[in-house]
Amino acid sequence: MKCEKIKLIEGRDDVTLTTYVLDDSSELNNGEKRPAVIVAPGGAYLCCSDREAEPVALAFLRMGYNAFVLRYSVAYDGSKPYWETDFGTQAINPDKMYPTQMREIGLAFKCIADHADKWLIDTSKIAICGFSAGAHNCAMYSTHWSKPVITDYVGIDKELLRPAACVLGYPLTDYIYMNNKVKDSLEGAEFFAVSNRLTLGENWDDEKLLLDMSPARLVDSDTPPTFIWSTAADGLVPVEHSIIYANALAEKKVPFEIHIYENGDHGMSLCDQSTANREGYDVLTDSCAKTWIDHCEDWLYKRFKLYI
Repeated sequence: MKCEKIKLIEGRDDVTLTTYVLDDSSELNNGEKRPAVIVAPGGAYLCCSDREAEPVALAFLRMGYNAFVLRYSVAYDGSKPYWETDFGTQAINPDKMYPTQMREIGLAFKCIADHADKWLIDTSKIAICGFSAGAHNCAMYSTHWSKPVITDYVGIDKELLRPAACVLGYPLTDYIYMNNKVKDSLEGAEFFAVSNRLTLGENWDDEKLLLDMSPARLVDSDTPPTFIWSTAADGLVPVEHSIIYANALAEKKVPFEIHIYENGDHGMSLCDQSTANREGYDVLTDSCAKTWIDHCEDWLYKRFKLYI
């Protein structure tokens, strides 16, 4: 397996694409190009979770797809332990504000296209997969990939930027809905205010800006087929975000599949012991919710069958 970390932006160590590429083999690839999946971890745009990175990439690798983990721009600079960082007082970094994050998905597509022959990647069959904030980033890319905000920035043939499919785990898809929700309940209000300020700026609650950040309100015919999963018990990102996005896809006749599981808290990743930390084990594992990856494999098989 070819595993390397590639810097996507000159002078930046934090924006990287880690490759998990199968070696060519007469018994496997036999010189044929394979589909790929780009994984975008969550972390509230404050960090990129390790729990939603390599373990997920390896799950897609097991399916026979080459996989990549994108670590996109986040507020955390690594200067001290994450849990000791006071994000509430941290200065806003213009280089890490939107639309930077979804543009970096475009840079990942460009990097893969540049190495497609070496890595044996079928550039017409690249999916994106995100969790929480990473899922929001993937949904944003899904609704913007063909627009100048991406195409002009990356500067390659638009078709090389087209996602063939999108997988969203417990996504945030409607910032207007979220803003109203936390104002009504106050649950998570401070947390979202901190994240939004560092991602969007001091005027993050401007209604136009919130609309621009709401992919559920921006779905169009260019939006790729999408697989969505979440849990009804999610205490941080309400399950309504998944339902709202599914409804938007249905209205635009974009193919989709959605799975909502009864139990499990936010941030479940693969929902088993491989991605659960000790403190959150009980709420981050669930025998029903962990079937999402199997359902996703069946769904991707319809689009990414290796042997025809």
